[in-house]
Amino acid sequence: MNAKTSEPSDQQSASAIHNRLFFRLFQVGNTLDSQTRKELGITTVQWAVLGALSRPQAKSGMSFSELAEYLFVSRQNLDGVLKRLERDSHVQRVADAADRRARRVVLTAKGRSFWTGLQPKIYEFYRQALQGIRFDDKVMFVHMLNVLNTQMRQVDLSARRAGREP
Repeated sequence: MNAKTSEPSDQQSASAIHNRLFFRLFQVGNTLDSQTRKELGITTVQWAVLGALSRPQAKSGMSFSELAEYLFVSRQNLDGVLKRLERDSHVQRVADAADRRARRVVLTAKGRSFWTGLQPKIYEFYRQALQGIRFDDKVMFVHMLNVLNTQMRQVDLSARRAGREP
């Protein structure tokens, strides 16, 4: 509190809203994960992998590293997800045509069919989750999430610890 006005200082107010924002992002992520398991029968990471591999530019698959980088997931997390998707015959790891030592992750015919069958449910999920939010607000929200994601990737707390203020 500011001693002169008994109002929170700007720094306290900023800290409070920052904490609330990141906590809400945490909650939204958990709600998304819970609801996709319940309503779609897959995890959010499975959803993301299938979506990434279904894109036209991934027709010949993606390397494990490309996929991990594209999705911003750890190699360990991705490996476990790929093993489950392979077990269900939705994806397959195949030798790279250009480098036989390398492997590419490709969507199988069964995986593509599964993904295609999910599309109506996914779009209904989107519709229900975003109802009542104006189009312009959705566009602004996407923009703000992109900005936040970019800035989070640039966070370097070692600068502060070393006495260098950003």
